Amino acid sequence: MPKTRLQWILILLLVMVVLIVPLFIFPPKADVQQDDPWLYMPKKVSHTNHAPLIQGPFADGPSVTKKCLECHPEAGKEMLNNVHWTWLGKPVLLPGRKDSVRMGKKVSINNFCIGIRGNWPPCTACHTGYGWSDENFDFSNENNIDCLVCHDHSGQYVKGKSGIPPKDVDLVAAAKSVGRPTRLNCGSCHFTGGGGDAVKHGDLDRSLDFPPERVDVHMGKYNLVCVDCHKGENHQIRGRLMSVSADNENQAYCTDCHLEKPHQDERLNDHTDAVACQTCHIPKAAVKEATKIKWDWSEAGQARPQNPHSYLKIKGSFVYEKGITPKYCWYNGKSDHYLLGDKIDPNKVTHLNRPLGDINDPTAKIFPFKVHRAKQIYDKKYNYLIQPKTYGKGGYWTDFDWQKASRLGMEAVGLKYSGKYGFAETDMCWPLTHMVAPKEKALLCADCHSESGTSRKGRLDWKALGYEGDPIFYGGRRVKSHKSNVSTNGEAD
Repeated sequence: MPKTRLQWILILLLVMVVLIVPLFIFPPKADVQQDDPWLYMPKKVSHTNHAPLIQGPFADGPSVTKKCLECHPEAGKEMLNNVHWTWLGKPVLLPGRKDSVRMGKKVSINNFCIGIRGNWPPCTACHTGYGWSDENFDFSNENNIDCLVCHDHSGQYVKGKSGIPPKDVDLVAAAKSVGRPTRLNCGSCHFTGGGGDAVKHGDLDRSLDFPPERVDVHMGKYNLVCVDCHKGENHQIRGRLMSVSADNENQAYCTDCHLEKPHQDERLNDHTDAVACQTCHIPKAAVKEATKIKWDWSEAGQARPQNPHSYLKIKGSFVYEKGITPKYCWYNGKSDHYLLGDKIDPNKVTHLNRPLGDINDPTAKIFPFKVHRAKQIYDKKYNYLIQPKTYGKGGYWTDFDWQKASRLGMEAVGLKYSGKYGFAETDMCWPLTHMVAPKEKALLCADCHSESGTSRKGRLDWKALGYEGDPIFYGGRRVKSHKSNVSTNGEAD
């Protein structure tokens, strides 16, 4: 009997050891913080009905603004420093340059309609002001600010050349309707940049006015509006676009609402030091509407059948594509830019902007881009790009004369024109951060990683990104994280 009792005691002790020891070897993980983006959504203030406060009539847009400023005097002063008004950022030092420059739509060159100087009226139709028709526009006059373009809820307010509303716009109805900006307000310019719907951005077009969930989960399923993410304080709106900005100051990020490591699966969280949220969650650009990916100005002026998606005499030939697979690059939120007057090699592609960062930059992540390629006019003697005059008297769209358009355009930007022109290839990168797919449609492991360890089956070109091969087989980048100071050399990168 004592022997049997001893045996049972020993068995009980053995069972306790088997159960307890693993608890010390593998202690339970602390509670994982749940990703709850709703905690960080902006608080919406009660709306004031302006209908009984507004009487009218109003002779013009500035008359409406003058009325607005009676109750919101601070708004005018705040808007004078808003980049939607100035179209200029703060001075920034670009790589390889000695002096800082101010970037912005006011002075930049692109490979769509090229530049605004000398072409103000059609370009400034999307300016948050009234009357910017030439270089003499008064940026200090608060009455020139257009309040309605961001706050109209009447649905009939539009802007024409130089930002002036057409005569059939009911300014009283627009002023009575004002409220918090909607997607329709922001989209009236941002969805149609470059002269039409879906032209410039691969992730912004009129399908986002009222999108289904499959086009954008934030706007479609949860009915978010632009200013929920691009939050504003004192009329300073968060956000940066590398087509006209070089820095990441005041940028809007996914992690403004989501956790840095939001997934329940730690294998996915291990990617976030090297892979941007957008890379997995925006598998395709131009989800519903085709976007422009190529523009050849050298073919303009020909007597050919007109089609806004393939050829226009005033602009040349185009290529549009829908459902495009992004190009992936390292990106630390900053970019380099071509500036007017910079020399080019016409036998090579000129990068009008370029995302900065590489595999050795701990602040850089793999990020998705739309790339727009073009062939645009340049000076064959001075070897720099020409910003031609396209609109109005002497403009190419009027006279179809590249000599005259080049001379007048370069006079507007203060650069010499030799009288000899040609056409050179350029490209621009456009970051993709909208049209976020439902989580069920995010990229899977096999979309990027392949069984053979090569890049041929997956969508990422590992060697072009600086890896020896697929990180599953060759290991990830070996840099110190700028946030956690832990090595990220694992297969997850």
